[in-house]
Amino acid sequence: MTPRLDMIGLVVSDMAASLAFYRRLGLDVPADADGLPHVEAVLPGGLRIGWDTEETIRSFDPSWTRPAAGGGERIGPAFLCDSPAEVDALYAELTGDGHPGHLKPWDAFWGQRYAVVLDPDGCGVSLFAPLEPADDAEGVEGVEGATDAAPADPPV
Repeated sequence: MTPRLDMIGLVVSDMAASLAFYRRLGLDVPADADGLPHVEAVLPGGLRIGWDTEETIRSFDPSWTRPAAGGGERIGPAFLCDSPAEVDALYAELTGDGHPGHLKPWDAFWGQRYAVVLDPDGCGVSLFAPLEPADDAEGVEGVEGATDAAPADPPV
């Protein structure tokens, strides 16, 4: 049997804050889950996303420590938006709610409107949408949906 990706897990310091953030991104997580030590949601297509509190992880891995601030990311969820305008609007809503922006929305050289906002634990969450319909894009070799637009520096 070939292994298959079944779940993406996030370790969180504040379950309620993390779940509220991901609900804003459209994930269907029951409100009564906010106080639980482990929560899962099934995504379209059957992939699951799970959240565990730091205490839950330490219960079976006492040596676990929170990654150092500024130490870089190991995994980052990316949310497809319906349009470039939705990327801008969602970024504005989330940063307006106090979530730190990491990269302001910009037209990325790979053919997407792209932005990154930080979740309550400082994990980068990408928001993206194709700049133009995939049927009209001239692809850059090896990058699906990318265009031949000149590289632009991402806003910080």
